[in-house]
Amino acid sequence: MHDIRLIRDDSVAFDAALARRGAAPHAAEILALDERRRALATELQTAQAQRNQSSQAIGKAKATGDEATAQALMAEVAALKERMPALQEEETQVDAALGKLLSALPNLPAEDVPDGLDEAANVEVDRWGTPRSFDFTPREHADFAPALGLDFESAAAISGARFAVLRGQMARLNRALGQFMLDRQTEAHGYTEVAPPLLVRDEAAFGTGQLPKFREDLFQTTDGRWLIPTAEVSLTNLVREQILDEAALPLRFTALTPCFRSEAGAAGRDTRGMIRQHQFDKVELVTIATPEQSAAEHEHMIDSAEAILELLRLPYRRMLLSAGDMGFSARKTFDLEVWLPGQNRYREISSISNCGDFQARRMNARYRPAGDKKGTRFVHTLNGSGLAVGRTLVAILENYQEADGSVRVPEALLPYMGGIDRLLPG
Repeated sequence: MHDIRLIRDDSVAFDAALARRGAAPHAAEILALDERRRALATELQTAQAQRNQSSQAIGKAKATGDEATAQALMAEVAALKERMPALQEEETQVDAALGKLLSALPNLPAEDVPDGLDEAANVEVDRWGTPRSFDFTPREHADFAPALGLDFESAAAISGARFAVLRGQMARLNRALGQFMLDRQTEAHGYTEVAPPLLVRDEAAFGTGQLPKFREDLFQTTDGRWLIPTAEVSLTNLVREQILDEAALPLRFTALTPCFRSEAGAAGRDTRGMIRQHQFDKVELVTIATPEQSAAEHEHMIDSAEAILELLRLPYRRMLLSAGDMGFSARKTFDLEVWLPGQNRYREISSISNCGDFQARRMNARYRPAGDKKGTRFVHTLNGSGLAVGRTLVAILENYQEADGSVRVPEALLPYMGGIDRLLPG
């Protein structure tokens, strides 16, 4: 959600920032609704004050026997009583229209975010690791992993497209990855593990920006709740409608959860394999910080995700997203893209965003600065994958594959594998 005061102060800059996101200008419409809302509020306050004043004057007029004045005042009060409900109704409607408009607009990009409307304008800022040289032609995971326990046929029979069943050693590797990631984020990077709900209410999905704009991308239950598309929704909303002490910040949360996405806008994309699924596991990272801590926490979160890739010896690159390629709630985003030799290209494995106070305004999440007993400020929220388990599994399968169809287990995962050091075709 946007600060209406900033739009009043510089509507031209607001529309220019929206244009960087590929959005149409809206400042004039916002300010017109805001002006009407404030005018109605003033009119209501004036009417209420006049009604109270006239009501008091009626008693005085009757006490002095001035019946004519009393009757005139009673007529004035009656007219005000008749007028005020209409004013209140219009104020409610204008306020709702303003809220609907503001809630549909994306966050504004930070100044150092590159211009551009899509991924073609993203900027590579760092690269780690050298892709492995194979003495055979590496294959995509969908072509050789079924022999290792990756079962797409059973999943399709049970649930349809974009699902997978993991069996035996493949399921063990998937579980090992999730536990390894959780352990690193909690033990080495200062995140507190949380086991959050997988079903959330409208207010929670609205708070992080999934509603109302991305309703079609979510799965909804028969009782109106939503399956989380990412644990960001549950973790970020842990501070909704709260006032935190500055001394408690930053708060760092992590969770390993299933995630559910309808992929409504991804028809025909990544239909093979595990890259784009309706259900997948992910270790999410969320930080609640002060504005002053925000930039440093963003870098810490990036480092925390990159550390997983480096321990697994998976080559990757860090990309700064352009204004038009960022998610709805983000003001600055870095993507980590892992090398997939089967596809001979880098693919996104983590998206790490600083949302500023955009989500906090939607959740009414604030903190009280030290030494300030009355004033509060909105917190900053940050989120990122640390990492997507399914895509990391794909990266391991493709980077550690051998000519005989087996896959070596990365050294960092061996303590979690119960003695299995290689996945063997069977």
